[in-house]
Formats: sequence, structure tokens, C-alpha cells
Amino acid sequence: MRSLSSLVRPNILSLAPYSSARSEYSGKGSVFLDANENPFGIYNRYPDPMQKALKEELSGIKNINPESIFIGNGSDEVIDLCYRIFCRPGVDNAITIIPSYGMYDVSAAINDINLIKIPLDQNFQLDANMLLPYNNDENTKLLILCSPNNPTGNLLENIDDVINNFEGIVLVDEAYIDFAGSLSYIQKLATHPNLIVTQTLSKAYGLAAARVGIAYASREIIRLFNKVKPPYNVSALNQSAALTALKEREEYENQKQLLLTERKRVAEVLINAPAVKKVYPSDANFLLIAVDGANELYQYLLNLGIITRNRNTQIPGCIRITIGTPTENDELLNAILQFSI
Repeated sequence: MRSLSSLVRPNILSLAPYSSARSEYSGKGSVFLDANENPFGIYNRYPDPMQKALKEELSGIKNINPESIFIGNGSDEVIDLCYRIFCRPGVDNAITIIPSYGMYDVSAAINDINLIKIPLDQNFQLDANMLLPYNNDENTKLLILCSPNNPTGNLLENIDDVINNFEGIVLVDEAYIDFAGSLSYIQKLATHPNLIVTQTLSKAYGLAAARVGIAYASREIIRLFNKVKPPYNVSALNQSAALTALKEREEYENQKQLLLTERKRVAEVLINAPAVKKVYPSDANFLLIAVDGANELYQYLLNLGIITRNRNTQIPGCIRITIGTPTENDELLNAILQFSI
């Protein structure tokens, strides 16, 4: 790996971060006259800019130092920060896979970063040899891999080889890792200083509305995130919701197990539906299915009030279906079993 300082944009290295009122003192206060807040109200005070309580809770769950944790306004903030910290607009490149999560492309375009897209093979796996021309390119700073991948649903198999050979920063997006039954790449952080792992509370923890994303990385990289982020990027309400969800471990496990059971059941029924040609294996909380007439099936379900995701433009003939409650899944299955072109 190249040195971290050689990968960071020079203006970020020299940046003097904003110092918020809540970050300029230590200890406990009782009279707050520092931040020009309204002294009245329930939500009148600024939140903890460093989300210390939330990081402590995650530290115990993930067995990682709080200083290696960053809390973002959704994982999308983490993705955006990676471009802003490591890639010079109009100069540097980033790499991702296709098909994958569309925000990698959008965020790259917003930041004026050339995004190189490596196509997955027929099994939705990455051929590491296709990265060889870029491994030592001084202008290729960032590689983004989604695993389990969205919308294909599968874990990528050769991430270790990629991390070992790529000289830039590798971001592994694990938004769906809770459903995968495999170890997180958080376990690799100690031996891979160029690795960033993102996770979210939007999926398995049911907090999509709260927008809480998490990055795990070396302390040096986390310090860069904290340097560039807005001072109060995660609200007090969202921090509180996240803490509550993380403490309710039994509910989390029960809901996750139900979704895994339903994923298996839905897949077994779908494969026998007349319009379904293939149900792809999934390590996520959704199924990708190949069908006859993807556009027609999508519209048919939409007319019944059942909203799926038409991925026909990304993967011809395919629709992505999120696993819902047993009742919702029954409604979906009954509709698809009756569909014909």
C-alpha cells in the first residue's frame, strides 16, 4: 500500500477542521451558554458531534476500538467522504463493480471523479485480473466493493486478493452483512491499513428512516473522516434511536432469523412460478429473480399495490424483491404465481 499521506488530497491534509462549541471543552457542564442555542425546548441542544455513546455501544458489539469507528448520516455520507478525502476532482480515478449500488456512480459524478466500472462475470463475481492495470496507478485512489452486492445479493469471493494487491484505499460496503452468515471484513482491519468497512443500521436493525451509517477503519482514516464531516452530522434523535436498537439484541436476532426463514421460503415458491426462470442465491435480505417479461411483471405487481424494484436496465430480465413480513410475502407470491404474459 502507498502511504496514507500520498493517497489523501493535499488540501485535506492541510485542512483546519471546524471546531464546534461542543468539542471545545471536556468534562460535564450544567449551564450551556456556548453554542447560541435556545435555552428552552426538548431538542434545543446540539447533539454530541462525536457520537461517543453510540460508538461505545458499537465497540462492545463489534470488538473494535471506538477510535476506529465513524458514524455517518447514512452510508451515503461515508461514500461521499471517501471521494472527497482521497480523490482530486478531475484528476484521480476510483473503481467499482457493475452491476452494483447506484450511489457510487452518482457520488463520483457529483465530486467530478472518473469512476471506472469493472463488470462482474456470469456468476456475479469479480475477476481480480481485471484490476491489474490499475493496482499501481498513482491516480487510481479508491476501490469500492459491495459485498453482499446490491442488486445481485451475493458475497464477493476474492476480496482478500484484491485488498492485498491494490495500492489505494479499498472500501467494502457491508450494508447486508447481517444476513450473510459470514464474518465481516472488520476482522481484517488490523492487517490491512488501506481497508474501510461500511455497515448500516438501515437493514437488519430496521432504522432506514434514522439514516445511521458506520465506517470502521484505522484511527488515521477515521481522523480524516472526522476532520471533513459537518460538525453535527447525526442528530440527537437518530443517535438515540440507534442506541435503543443496538441494545435490543433479542428483537434484532428474532427479526433477522424470521427474514432468513422467509427468504428461503419465498425462493422455494418463486422457482416454481411459471414466469420465473431463475432465483439467484442471496446473502442479503432480498432476492434477484430472472423472469419472462420483467417490465410487464413489475407493472402488474405495481397495479396490485406491490412495489418491487425493476432491475431490467442493470441486469436484463431481472427484478429485485425485498423480503417482507410473512403476510406481505404471501401476497407477493400469490400474485406472481398467477402472472403470465
